[in-house]
Amino acid sequence: MARIASCVLALLLASSTLAADHDWPSWRGPAGNGVSAETGLPQQWSEGNGVRWRVKLPGAGVSTPVISGPHVFVTSQIGTSRRRPGNHPSLVQDADPSAGEKNLGGARAASGGITFAVTAYRWTDGGRAWQHETTAEGPLADVHDKHNLSTPSPVTDGKVVIGWFGTGQVVALDAASGKPLWTKHLGKEYGAFEINWGHASSPALHGDIAIFPCYHESGAYLLALDTRTGAVRWKRERQPGAHSYSTPLVVTHENRPTVILNSSLGVEAYDAGSGEPLWQVLEENRFPIPMPVHHDGILYLSRGYRSSPYLAVRLGGTGEVSKSHVVWKTPTGAPYVSSLLYYDGLLYMATEMGIVTAIDPATGQSVWRERIGGVYTASPIGGDGKVYLASETGETVVLRAGPKLEVLARNRLNTHIVASPAVARGRLFFRGDDELIAVGDK
Repeated sequence: MARIASCVLALLLASSTLAADHDWPSWRGPAGNGVSAETGLPQQWSEGNGVRWRVKLPGAGVSTPVISGPHVFVTSQIGTSRRRPGNHPSLVQDADPSAGEKNLGGARAASGGITFAVTAYRWTDGGRAWQHETTAEGPLADVHDKHNLSTPSPVTDGKVVIGWFGTGQVVALDAASGKPLWTKHLGKEYGAFEINWGHASSPALHGDIAIFPCYHESGAYLLALDTRTGAVRWKRERQPGAHSYSTPLVVTHENRPTVILNSSLGVEAYDAGSGEPLWQVLEENRFPIPMPVHHDGILYLSRGYRSSPYLAVRLGGTGEVSKSHVVWKTPTGAPYVSSLLYYDGLLYMATEMGIVTAIDPATGQSVWRERIGGVYTASPIGGDGKVYLASETGETVVLRAGPKLEVLARNRLNTHIVASPAVARGRLFFRGDDELIAVGDK
């Protein structure tokens, strides 16, 4: 009996370690780069084949699901956001509108106010484990047709899951039970969340702090909160009028954890422990949306907006480092919204016009560029020798990673995909406007 008990304990410990190794705890995965180390990932699926489970969410949104332990966590908004007055520019320009771009749909409240939900589903079968709801408080920002106040993706360290919403409300919950641990309302404490088209940045985790970029017209600051208590660990004020829709990337360079943020001022770097400014690449940008990626001491990023510039920046330096640390820069051609992917020695990007490019990261030169169709708002992900491109049309194009374009599969789901996919436990998790879909046989 003792031997059996020892074997069972060993299996449980091994299972726990395996689960931790295959988590997807934030928008772009464990390293913030959109890459999974898993093998045996699915290549082909359809509505009738390969969909493991599918559940309706309590509301709508474009936040990416995150996975830790037995749960998939996703945020949503119950109720309709107020549309920003005036013309809402589309991403697809001078092309057939039937290409697939459309506005955010999904579940809507019949009447009344807005409620924010954080919901935990079992990754195995999609069964709901718990749900926590928070009533929206304070001024409700006007938003673009393509998203709402549930755009920031949650983050989790396996014990705490943190949801953030476009009013500035933050809720920290026990990951196992959904029990509230602490809440904050950044909009009430530091000023209303006012930014053209609505807040979109997600938080980032570093050790026991969560980092929140709050770059808005009414005030701009970078904030670090203790994940267990919500206490302010540091707050860095920024230039009035600075704005960002991007998510921070935390990397370690020369033993110094560094926060990198794409903002309207340029590319900014801060000490993760204190918020102290380190260096910056000054370059104004109207809509800084994409998140940087990092490999071997080099940052790669698209700045955002139409036919965006993209560049490589060597980590390090102090002050303004444009002349000393920009390795290369291409002035145009990158996506409006989606981030770059560094995978297996190449950079990949997919635009809202359905153009996909593989780039030599050493020079910035195109290795191949093809129009494969689709509207790519979601960022690409890589894993198992494949690159996954999820289009707003519901089609995911699977490429073989490498110096030649090879389309392995085109897989269609009847849903609208703006959120980036997540990868865990040998499965892909897709968030439609108001539904969550798990693909894969494992």
